[in-house]
Amino acid sequence: MRMKRVAAVAAAATLALGMAACGGDDSGSGSSGAKGLVGKAQSQKKLVIGVKADQPGLGLQTGSQYEGFDIEVAKIVAKGLGVDANNIEWKTTVSSNREPFIQQGTVDLVIATYTINDERKQKVNFAGPYFIAGQDLLVKADSTLTGPEALDGKTVCSVTGSTPAKRIQSEHPKAKLQQFDSYSKCLPLLENRQVDAVTTDDIILAGYAAQSQYAGKFKVVGKPFSTEPYGIGLKKDDKAGCEKVNEILKAAAQDGSYKAAWDATLGKSGKAAPELDTTKLTNCSSV
Repeated sequence: MRMKRVAAVAAAATLALGMAACGGDDSGSGSSGAKGLVGKAQSQKKLVIGVKADQPGLGLQTGSQYEGFDIEVAKIVAKGLGVDANNIEWKTTVSSNREPFIQQGTVDLVIATYTINDERKQKVNFAGPYFIAGQDLLVKADSTLTGPEALDGKTVCSVTGSTPAKRIQSEHPKAKLQQFDSYSKCLPLLENRQVDAVTTDDIILAGYAAQSQYAGKFKVVGKPFSTEPYGIGLKKDDKAGCEKVNEILKAAAQDGSYKAAWDATLGKSGKAAPELDTTKLTNCSSV
């Protein structure tokens, strides 16, 4: 009888070990039983993060490397989740595929000049905002275009599916809108006067204008006509993951890493680091 009991205990232990091993392969559940983003970070120690690849100072790809403020924010978030920067897989996103990439699980997070708005919040969840931008116009240095009120009959270039493009369509319907999948495709058209202006958020436009190949050729009009809160997108039902990211952002505002991220990237333009208003980190949805 004693031998049978020992055998039974051994069998039970083997079964438990087998079940534990299977559990380790669950990408959605960590060692603490956490699900979603937090669970994956705990169990796999890696993340896939969607970023822009053509926005100087924010998200710019050179070879296999990505750099910019959004990239640094992504590293801060990953570190707060227990994931080393070397274990981040960067995934280039464009404005039109950010929600599908999140919904389909192609990426775990999107940190890509991603404006929080009610339409998008129906599809994904948002932590943040970690930065507040404003829509503006990039024009030739000798342009007399003074702002959005002067766009009637003008040709404006923007990105398909972006908030700036939709605003031009709804608020300035007499402007002629050309749309591409990235803002960088608008710049040669502006340089050659095939369009009168490029529109997106002011900080993105400033980054483009500061590029060496365009130095002195463009200017930002400097008359913002929107408020664009940049958020961090993740799956709609992952409230716990969203709240964790907000906690990480709050810590980054207090320990200086947020300011350091700015100073190392957009701060090189001479623009002082903004203060991250942690009282506004309230976008996480419960549904």
